[in-house]
Amino acid sequence: MEYQNITLSLPKQVLQRVKHIAIERQTSVSGLLARTLEELVRQEDSYAKARERHTTLLRNGTYLGTKGRITWRRADIHER
Repeated sequence: MEYQNITLSLPKQVLQRVKHIAIERQTSVSGLLARTLEELVRQEDSYAKARERHTTLLRNGTYLGTKGRITWRRADIHER
């Protein structure tokens, strides 16, 4: 994997807190940010794949087990 450096500007108070968090996790600020951003990308990719799967199901006419028919009435479900 090829790496590229970036420049990041943060408020001083935030940077101080991030440095403390990195120390507590026995890593560097760079390592902490890299792992956090990699996890963000993984989550977004996972969400996009799930969205595509569900969109495909809906587009292909999958009726989620009902085969397009509703065999119940609202009153049947909410009987009191």
